[in-house]
Amino acid sequence: MSNSTFSILTNQAPLDHEAFSAHRELEAILRKDFRGEIGFDAGSRALYASDSSNYRQIPVGVVCPRDGADVEAALAACRATGAAVLPRGAGTSLAGQCVNVALVFDYSRYMNGLNSIDAEAKIARVQPGIVLDRLRDAAEVHHLTYAPDPATHSRCTLGGMIGNNSCGVHGLLGGKVVDNVETLDVVLYDGTKLTVGPTSQEQLEALIRGGGRVGQIYAGLSRIRDRYSDLVRAKFPRIPRRVSGYNLDELLPESNFNVARALVGSEGTCVNIVSATLNLTNSPPFRVLTVLGFSDAFLAADAVPQVLEHGPIGLEGFDNMLVQFMRRKGLALKDIDSLPAGVGFLLVEMGAWTAEEAEAKAEGLMRASKNWEHAPTGHICTAQEAASVWHVRESALGATVFVPGEPDRWEGWEDAAVPPAVLGQYLRRITKLMAEYGYSTPLYGHYGQGCVHMRVNFDHRSEEGLRKFREFLDRGTDVVLEFGGSLSGEHGDGQARAALLPKMFGPELIQAFQEFKGLWDPDNRMNPGKLSDAVRVYDPVENLRLGIPTEEDLKRKEPEKHFVFAADGGSFETATERCVGVGACRKGDGGVMCPSYRATGEERHSTRGRAHLLWEMLAGALRHEGFQSEAVHEALDLCLSCKACKTECPVQVDMAAYKSEFLAQHYKGRLHPLQHYIFGFADKLARAGSLTPALTNMVLTGPLTSPLIKRIVRVAQKRQLPRLAAKPYVRARGASGGEPASAEEVQVAAQQVVVLWPDTWNNYYHPQSLAAAESVLTEAGFAVEVPKGHICCGRPLYDFGLLSDARDYLARVLDRMAPYIEAGMPFIFLEPSCASVFKDELPELFPDDPRAKMLRQQVWLLADWIAAKAPGFAAGRLAGATVLVHGHCHHKAVFGGTGSEIALLKQAGANVEAIQAGCCGMAGPFGFEADKFEVSKAIAEDGLLPAVRSASATTVLVADGFSCREQIAQLGGREAVHFAEAIARR
Repeated sequence: MSNSTFSILTNQAPLDHEAFSAHRELEAILRKDFRGEIGFDAGSRALYASDSSNYRQIPVGVVCPRDGADVEAALAACRATGAAVLPRGAGTSLAGQCVNVALVFDYSRYMNGLNSIDAEAKIARVQPGIVLDRLRDAAEVHHLTYAPDPATHSRCTLGGMIGNNSCGVHGLLGGKVVDNVETLDVVLYDGTKLTVGPTSQEQLEALIRGGGRVGQIYAGLSRIRDRYSDLVRAKFPRIPRRVSGYNLDELLPESNFNVARALVGSEGTCVNIVSATLNLTNSPPFRVLTVLGFSDAFLAADAVPQVLEHGPIGLEGFDNMLVQFMRRKGLALKDIDSLPAGVGFLLVEMGAWTAEEAEAKAEGLMRASKNWEHAPTGHICTAQEAASVWHVRESALGATVFVPGEPDRWEGWEDAAVPPAVLGQYLRRITKLMAEYGYSTPLYGHYGQGCVHMRVNFDHRSEEGLRKFREFLDRGTDVVLEFGGSLSGEHGDGQARAALLPKMFGPELIQAFQEFKGLWDPDNRMNPGKLSDAVRVYDPVENLRLGIPTEEDLKRKEPEKHFVFAADGGSFETATERCVGVGACRKGDGGVMCPSYRATGEERHSTRGRAHLLWEMLAGALRHEGFQSEAVHEALDLCLSCKACKTECPVQVDMAAYKSEFLAQHYKGRLHPLQHYIFGFADKLARAGSLTPALTNMVLTGPLTSPLIKRIVRVAQKRQLPRLAAKPYVRARGASGGEPASAEEVQVAAQQVVVLWPDTWNNYYHPQSLAAAESVLTEAGFAVEVPKGHICCGRPLYDFGLLSDARDYLARVLDRMAPYIEAGMPFIFLEPSCASVFKDELPELFPDDPRAKMLRQQVWLLADWIAAKAPGFAAGRLAGATVLVHGHCHHKAVFGGTGSEIALLKQAGANVEAIQAGCCGMAGPFGFEADKFEVSKAIAEDGLLPAVRSASATTVLVADGFSCREQIAQLGGREAVHFAEAIARR
């Protein structure tokens, strides 16, 4: 049992800042002088109620300052009303330090500039909201880097990293943030502005003599140093990853009284940072990754000291439980295959200034490892293999949650650090303690610096579960301290660990922490209750986002749904809980997710923002609004239903499905807007228009009729409505008769016959694509069947929540295609978005129909079918051609991308390049809508249009998506063709 000095589950009184009620007064003052964005509506507040931790608190409001003057104006408004303040970056913190009953200052929106880089001095000056990768990319031009690089490097901000004292994979190269900060420009709650950094004794004395608020602060800091220096030296662990507490060690003489570094890791409890001067580190341009596999996860940890002898710049590790979780979730399966045999793995990165030196270091490690007592298997990776293995490591957090067949897992004991030499011993002890409580966890993290992350199956939803959780934290603290460790190794204390700090530091240093905070924030209005507080800090069991259900929670029932949400136990609410806030949707490049966030930079238009708002609508602050919530409706309005989040999000949030279900519920029992029906039933309009295509096209494009039609259906006037072909493919093909009546009629030739799906877009608008596909399939040795007459999967209906109609469409498909389905015939699709209906939506709408399950397995895209069944077909057909390929979002998300297209085009003799772009921005009807036109253009400019413009006139542009081809034609002025047309050429 625990020998804790802490009471468990006591009913603590709220902190006084939680009683704030002057919201209207605060907003009114802000609107006078503040020039940035202001949000006090229920939706804005709910949007910032959660971060990536277990905790949730509704903020007072949200502001996005444009500059330092805005920061000062907002602070003045807070002083006038007594509101607390919470500085925030990307909101990816894991200890609850980014949620509070406070005015949130979101620095990521506007104050995100890179002011300068001095390569010679190895110095960068940045604003707090800049994303780490922007700085690193700029520094790498000079073979420099910012050494701390958390797994969230693609979206975490420097301000947040400074607040957290972050580290990352390359801590061995350059340490933590505290080791890489030169000076900070800060503004205090009381409006005081100052620049802090290393301070000589002469400077310190001069500042104190200067008096005023600044002199008062420096005098107080001097007293803290003098009074507590011996205790700091005795009680602060001398390990690579001591992040817990305030950095009072930086005030010691041996640390040059560095006030900037003392403020690093203060988690917004002391100051607002408006700019920072950072130290850059040499970045070895040649790097080689070696992966070592051990027969035991603890043996991998035991080997850390031996690996460190070889001077790696990065030393990470993970165990087999993580790998198995990734397999079960279908994450990074190809990347996992790059691992050697083992159940515990070390990733050892060597860096050097020549390729030969880096290789020699890796080979030296491999030779030495063969003589270790527990010799591992090993593999020196190629650059491509290294990228795959690093992807496995960076996917770790997402891989550990919502694993099929596993209980929910949470942070809360995910960040302790110990001396690397005793890491294996610590892991054995903490794992043994977990077993007493029925806990288990995968292991992953920064083995080279003794910091291993965990995701434990804590029970936060019952009183007994919370008692066990709180007791385990207390006993786990004893284990960490026994090994000379720190409760936090990079994630910070926040709310998760603040109440445990007295055990680590003792009452005198806790008093020193309170004095330190009091100097900067005597009114206790900077992120109160987190890390350190003169009154009290929050306990780890307070403010849980998903805690013990209330009586109201237990009575609440979800409405009847259209989708079954099979992966989430049939619950829409549970589906929205998938988002754990890691913010991968906020990355600025790479992949597709999230196109609307990239275009707008607004949190509400990120996958995370939408998921959080949906959860708040179903179970939180917006519950009273329900599916009529305008905040949720507006957030989902710019979702392009690209499906990228279903695969790129580490927890596989499916926002396209959530949007469809929301809209279905939102308009339940009432009419949708007219354009929903016009676009949703586009197949019916195309079919009717195809009877008189010339007349239809004249009306749609005429100088008088076209603007009127666009105005009525809210299409952007700058858009051109697609022109119907002179004759649909099915009609031109001359098909007659009906489908076979039974499977027996097609069974004889089932192995050679394929069904070519005549989707609406290619059938009525681009019949040449289907004709080319039939030609290719025939030449490749297959007999082609085409459904007779009009048939449609109903893809646009999902964009508008017309799910009852969508289900009817699919029911007709299942009935008509039953003989082909039962015969096991492959269905070949040209349009990725239509094919994805049968992979994604069909099983969600028909979970118990065996025909749906069969059809889902029989769906192929043309290139995938040819690559698998007729791989030599294309040889030499396009010798000397230059081809540029753009992949449709659903192609990437559901079918794994354009690999087959690229391989076949190369096989055909073409020089092929894939456009490094995300979504095209058209996304079916999205890009045609008047209120989305500018966003659509902005998305297209993020990679696609620049690549199109730079392509030569003779380059063949290949895009399988109808929407993509339209966007390229309308905004890029070039004609793109389907892969079928390209490969059919000779």
